[in-house]
Amino acid sequence: MTATVPNSIGAAQAGSPPKDRGGAARVVAGGLDLGQTASAAGLEAIVGGIDPRLLAAQAAPAAPGSMSIQNVSCYYGAHLAVADVALEIPGRAVTAFIGPSGCGKSTLLRAINRMHEVIPGARATGSIKLDGVDLYERGIDPVSVRSKVGMVFQKPNPFPAMSIKDNVLAGLIIRGARPRGSAADELVERCLNRAHLWEEVKDRLKKSGDSLSGGQQQRLCIARAIAVQPDVVLMDEPCSALDPISTLAIEELMRDLARDYTVVVVTHNMAQANRISDITAFFSLASAGQPGRLVESGLTADIFSAPKVAATRDYIDGRFG
Repeated sequence: MTATVPNSIGAAQAGSPPKDRGGAARVVAGGLDLGQTASAAGLEAIVGGIDPRLLAAQAAPAAPGSMSIQNVSCYYGAHLAVADVALEIPGRAVTAFIGPSGCGKSTLLRAINRMHEVIPGARATGSIKLDGVDLYERGIDPVSVRSKVGMVFQKPNPFPAMSIKDNVLAGLIIRGARPRGSAADELVERCLNRAHLWEEVKDRLKKSGDSLSGGQQQRLCIARAIAVQPDVVLMDEPCSALDPISTLAIEELMRDLARDYTVVVVTHNMAQANRISDITAFFSLASAGQPGRLVESGLTADIFSAPKVAATRDYIDGRFG
């Protein structure tokens, strides 16, 4: 029997207070939550030689939508494209994947929601857990994984034969769970509002999704992705084909979405990664034909100001890539 990803993933943390997104010092590499350290306990920890942030991390529950990637490698046939990635992705935050072309960022992104294996001959090994559930566990239905881990692609891809309204509902329609009447109207309005698009399209919901501008189409695709109520939203270079004004709108949207979703974005724009993300993971490869590897990850502020690996600094400063 094929298992599905439980709808209750993260339910154990449902009673936890929502996490604040304001300070960059909330999370560290490895997905540890810095939380709020009481001053007395913090002072005692410093005197005792223990980083108080680690004490706070041990006491704080993980945010819903937290992911743990362990020893993940991705293959295209016999070719190893990504090797031995271990990365903690905190919930309700924006994590950016950066690195030169060909280092496996998008491949790993697709492996997270099990779209990589759709390519003939492609496979992934290792463990990717969402709220403690291994998405590659035997019997887990890949379709149910994709309902919990949504994807927004580089090029906007609204369904041209569908109206704007039906584009938002497309995921539910395909699953045979289309809402009707006022329930459908309320869902469409809510998702388009979250995608910062409602005011621009509310009077033309019956028009084709293809009738929108590129930036509007990308926001429509984001509305479609969140309509099925995922825990995680993956974005593969969502602004690469957009003008600066549309890019700014998508960036603001990503920050807003992180209040309720875990957002993972692949970007080649270093300024964008610095602006929008809480965590940055830098990937690279030794040479053409070699597998991509995770070089380092951590707080975005730390990665951009004081990376631990020279290659990270060289890439951020534009010396290669």
